[in-house]
Amino acid sequence: MATGTAVDVVMPQMGVSVSEGTVTQWLKAVGESVGVDEPLLEISTDKVDTEIPSPAGGVLAEILVQEGQTVDVGTVIGRLDAGEGAVASTDAASSPAAAEPAQPVAPVAEAAPAAPAPPTEAPPPAVAGEPATDGERTFVSPVVARIAAEHNIDVANVPGTGRGGRVTKKDILAFVESGAQPAPVAAATPAPQPTAAAAPADGHELTPGEQAQKMTVMRRAISEHMRHSLETSAPVTTVFEIDMSKVVAIRERLKQEYAEQHGVKLTYLAFIARAAVDALSKWPWVNGEIRGNQIITRSFINIGVAVALDDGKGLIVPVIRNAEEKNLLGLARAVEDLADRARSKQLSPDDVQGGTFTITNPGGYGAIMGTPIINQPQSAILDVEAIVKRAWVVTDENGNDSISIRPIMNLCLTYDHRLIDGAYAAPFMRDLRINLETWDESRY
Repeated sequence: MATGTAVDVVMPQMGVSVSEGTVTQWLKAVGESVGVDEPLLEISTDKVDTEIPSPAGGVLAEILVQEGQTVDVGTVIGRLDAGEGAVASTDAASSPAAAEPAQPVAPVAEAAPAAPAPPTEAPPPAVAGEPATDGERTFVSPVVARIAAEHNIDVANVPGTGRGGRVTKKDILAFVESGAQPAPVAAATPAPQPTAAAAPADGHELTPGEQAQKMTVMRRAISEHMRHSLETSAPVTTVFEIDMSKVVAIRERLKQEYAEQHGVKLTYLAFIARAAVDALSKWPWVNGEIRGNQIITRSFINIGVAVALDDGKGLIVPVIRNAEEKNLLGLARAVEDLADRARSKQLSPDDVQGGTFTITNPGGYGAIMGTPIINQPQSAILDVEAIVKRAWVVTDENGNDSISIRPIMNLCLTYDHRLIDGAYAAPFMRDLRINLETWDESRY
């Protein structure tokens, strides 16, 4: 093979708070040709899984970081033989700065608007005992700080494998899984413990018929985030039954028009998002946040839409920004775009941050009731359940009751009782129900 210009492929900077990434899959083998900006590999961070385009056209000459390995941002993970006169991409991942989103990214996985960690979390532990001049070692990413705070771990006691001995997310998770406890410097050396070479990291032996599978970076992040939410908030769930007759009829009439004229699939989720935006504008605490001892409200509504990935291995929540500015068509288009990009691994970290209210939709699988976990540091999450035909009491204009078959949906709101009482959450849900049952096409 002729040797041309060597081009480094580096672990990109996927957001200002992301300090490392995991190579999940190389899409090309050594010796295979790749075009400029053609997907070269997939990486995973605690925020998003994404495809990384090739920084140049040529041949993949060398893979330096194998699948499953986690390395710091800026680490050379592979090399290309770009050939003579090859054109490099101006947007490729060959430098950390090139992969940064065009707009500033909020530096925390829990979508806090502008803080390095959610304000309601415990502050990160002091990194005691480290040399003041060792900049690499003293830096602790927000993710590492949060995990350390949750497990009451002094980062100074965690062996670091990053640059200059910096503690990475991989290091802190390994420390937690090992069950190690910080010990004073003068403490006696503990007696050696027996080990089982074939046992998983948690020390439990596998029994016949069991298989061990390592958790992905995304699944670990989900696990930590959900546990953190339950430890932080005081969740309560309320359920409202919604007669979706009017929405069902309008969607049936409009869906072909939306598909043919706009190229957009009109889903029930778009209707619910639009109705929720209207209700949130009247009940701002549901769109708010507890930050320290303050209640934060907003003039904007950023709706996170939970998307289950096709492989069933994760859930990601991309955000529709300034949803209050969008009509039904705009929300339908935004929902479809984000879901498509989430499943094709085309989201950037900026797409999954800054949410102020989340909607999740297990009803698409037939679920009829749920108690979702709040997406910290938000104050509420709306669970959309299946539309089910049921016998329903209908009252006419004269006050006479009759039984009719109606499409009924359960909407479940989990809210943080530290901020929102039932007397606040129930009127929000009442207004949401009214918006759906009396849908005003001229308004939405």
